[in-house]
Amino acid sequence: MEYNIKVWRQRNAKTKGHFETYHVTDVEEDASFLEMLDILNDQLIRQGIDPIAFDHDCREGICGACSLYIDGRAHGPDDQVTTCQLFMRHFQPGATITVEPWRSAAFPVIKDLVVDRQAFDKILQAGGFISVRTGAAQDANAILIPHDDAELSMDAAACVGCGACVATCKNGSAMLFVAARVSSLALLPQGRPEAARRARAMVAKMDELGFGNCTNTRACEMECPKHVTIDHIARLNREYLKARFSE
Repeated sequence: MEYNIKVWRQRNAKTKGHFETYHVTDVEEDASFLEMLDILNDQLIRQGIDPIAFDHDCREGICGACSLYIDGRAHGPDDQVTTCQLFMRHFQPGATITVEPWRSAAFPVIKDLVVDRQAFDKILQAGGFISVRTGAAQDANAILIPHDDAELSMDAAACVGCGACVATCKNGSAMLFVAARVSSLALLPQGRPEAARRARAMVAKMDELGFGNCTNTRACEMECPKHVTIDHIARLNREYLKARFSE
């Protein structure tokens, strides 16, 4: 199979980017999208052209690094998958496929399809953790947690921090990401002692870093590869309001 790949090329954060179209051949229909880019890069290198820079790590849908906007959708034309889980059988042979980096002021382009997502790390550093005394951990079975709460916490913790929610949202909001982190801890007893500080600090850092506001369009929920729902945004709002009223 062969395709025309219309891809964003940008040498660095300070230069102006543009689209280039390349023809890639010898692609199996069961190849992943990232494997297709590997094949294209091999062809470009043989032609003396600088290969396309793109981010990846585990290629198993776990790390969230493979953040690409493909044919107008975050992670491409399939549901609840990361880019590395997207296969070329979803595209018609000979099709022109448009590939872009995440578009968000908070995620500046580093090179080509690679963006700087340190903003998410800074939000986590602001409060997306619990403080514990190491070496004296209580046995897990001694802390009783309702099954439904544990399941909801795990659903929120499934967020891989890929940034699809931000790239999809018309406002560039990071509310779904922040909500997933806050909700996963708010539902557990270990997260309650620092709940108020956590909600205030993470929301404040999100605003400081230039992410937009949530207007409940649910686009983030629809494109999240782990199907994190906006129910968690509702919980974040409750946690934040309680924190503000307790000041």
